[in-house]
Amino acid sequence: MNFHQRLDKLIERHNEVGDRLNDGHLQADERTMLSKEYADLAPVIGVVDELRGLVAEMDDLAKLMADPGVDGELKTLAQSEYEELEEQQPLLEQQVQILLLPRDRDDEKNVIVEVRAGTGGDEAALFASDLFRMYQKYAEIHSWKFEIMHVSDTGLGGVKEASASINGRGVFARLKFESGVHRVQRVPKTEASGRIHTSAATVAILPEAEEVDVNIEEKDLRVDVFRASGPGGQSVNTTDSAVRITHLPTGIVVSQQDEKSQHKNKAKGMRILRARLYEQKRLAQAEERAAARRSQVGTGDRSERVRTYNFPQGRVTDHRINISEFDMEKMLAGELLDTFIDALLADDTAQRLAEIGE
Repeated sequence: MNFHQRLDKLIERHNEVGDRLNDGHLQADERTMLSKEYADLAPVIGVVDELRGLVAEMDDLAKLMADPGVDGELKTLAQSEYEELEEQQPLLEQQVQILLLPRDRDDEKNVIVEVRAGTGGDEAALFASDLFRMYQKYAEIHSWKFEIMHVSDTGLGGVKEASASINGRGVFARLKFESGVHRVQRVPKTEASGRIHTSAATVAILPEAEEVDVNIEEKDLRVDVFRASGPGGQSVNTTDSAVRITHLPTGIVVSQQDEKSQHKNKAKGMRILRARLYEQKRLAQAEERAAARRSQVGTGDRSERVRTYNFPQGRVTDHRINISEFDMEKMLAGELLDTFIDALLADDTAQRLAEIGE
């Protein structure tokens, strides 16, 4: 099916859905589903109509230029208009192609962000804390809800690991390329000789799964309760409120102790477990669909080095798209993150468009 046949099918489907929505006997759930499809098709149809209007206008101008009865001055004017439209045509066609690209079904999902200190001891833990705060500030900029789920701190201002849920519109679409190894180069405060140390932290961006996305059997779980330890107030050690959930088929273990209620800790732990299992499923499906494809923006694998934060030079470099920015303060305040995210999304779109043309 060529490009124009695809557009015909699209318009046909748009009209079909519109007609069905006028049926007064539709069930509520079907009406909801069709309304969403109609709304999703609307922006594509708008650009398709614009493109087809432009092509029709070009055809009229071509006929005018070929008409021997038309005087030279009018033909020159028609030629000029035709050339202007000819320049616009590929841009509109590309816009339609971008709108037709398959959407990631998880783009609209909320996420669970997990940050873990990697190699580098205390310095890695401090950097992990910096990254966790960066995502918190970025969420605030976008008016997303940022809920801290678990923090294991070092007592020195750093964190061994930290997780939070981020709720809002299109959160996963914006953050999905943040997964991977983030490297820092800076002079630790404890370094008397002023030598630059290299440390790392890993980031995982997990789309938050609903129960319909992942079915977890009770028989596949081992739930252990224990007494919470570490910061948390006077009552933290008086009850067995902490929960450790082990998913036996995969060996995934989730611990939660931040809440004083065992029930709340288990509920949070199940959210994290469900997100990790869903991410495992997503990655397996993506590998099956594109075993030979390795996009420049990376696979989202946590073992992949994605970005370096060089403090002495004030430089942040994304290695997947080879761009750098020089404002560390703005970066860690979440204000510069969109620059990288926009570039990563644009590169991903370009890669997928190139694949269509292959």
